[in-house]
Amino acid sequence: MNEGLPRISGPPTLEDVAWTAGVSRATVSRVINGIRNVDLEIQERVKQAIVLTGYVPNQAARSLVTRRTGAIALIVSGAGGGEDDSFPHRVFADPFFGRVVGGVVGFLRPLGIYPTLVFADTPQSRDQVIGYLRQGNADGAVLVSIGTEDTLPKLLADTSLPAVLFARPARPIPITYVDVAHRTGGKLAADHLFARGCRRLATISGPLDVPAAQDRLAGFQDAMAVHGHPYLPCAEGNFTLSSGEVAMERLLAEHPDIDGVFAANDLMAQGALLVLRQHGRRVPGDVAVVGFDDSSAALACRPSLTTVRHPVEDMAAEMGRLLLTHIERPDQPVTSRIFEPTLVIRESA
Repeated sequence: MNEGLPRISGPPTLEDVAWTAGVSRATVSRVINGIRNVDLEIQERVKQAIVLTGYVPNQAARSLVTRRTGAIALIVSGAGGGEDDSFPHRVFADPFFGRVVGGVVGFLRPLGIYPTLVFADTPQSRDQVIGYLRQGNADGAVLVSIGTEDTLPKLLADTSLPAVLFARPARPIPITYVDVAHRTGGKLAADHLFARGCRRLATISGPLDVPAAQDRLAGFQDAMAVHGHPYLPCAEGNFTLSSGEVAMERLLAEHPDIDGVFAANDLMAQGALLVLRQHGRRVPGDVAVVGFDDSSAALACRPSLTTVRHPVEDMAAEMGRLLLTHIERPDQPVTSRIFEPTLVIRESA
């Protein structure tokens, strides 16, 4: 890259970006317009050059050429059947959603694309979203769906509009999605706790109508069965801190000799740690605890939380890449991209 060379005065142009990146003007144009036949390393150089030069694509000119708006809808959809004023507040209270937004925006912003955040938690709002997209207000959508009864993923699939879903849909539908290997993550937690010497283990699951929660629990149970422990006490939570507290109280009441706990996300693990402290249990001396996500909650825990890393930011960026592919090539078949989790060892286990 020619980032150290002086730039000409005036607003940065496409030529300035090309000069800074050390590529042709045509290559810059292809990257900005989301055309995929550009080497990934060159794409990254162009994105860096856009940031360095401060170049802002002329959206009106691009729309005339491409017949696209250059807009992307980032939709957070719930399964609620009526008005729920708390829905946006609950979304923003969960660090997971901030990581999704950061990953999507971080990928699209260097391309001059700024997603519009949309909440859809009622039948009326879901219909409005579909109408918004059908009217050409956005070229496509990335969707985070909460709850197995949410109808928006299927509505989007039925429209054939470009769309990418975060996480495997609860029911098979023809829509592209990204996900993590949840069962592998559950196995990582089980293997680590067993290797530490934990033999009286329990787990706090997520809501068992959610595929991710089912898979994390199954992965943990299957791995422990391999280690000779076919039965594990389980208390169901709903991915919130308070539900982790309730579940941990129940597990301690029914199984006071627990020496290891796997919670299906970090917020529930944080709740479990609070209860263990209240009961005078040392972590990890008396009870080792492993969470799932590697969110900001893991670092807020005392002690800091050993957890299975859910590469949310990378997955969200991949959603952006896949969506641009579907926008550029509408006949592209639906696909899936599954990421591998990793174990992050801290103080709790």
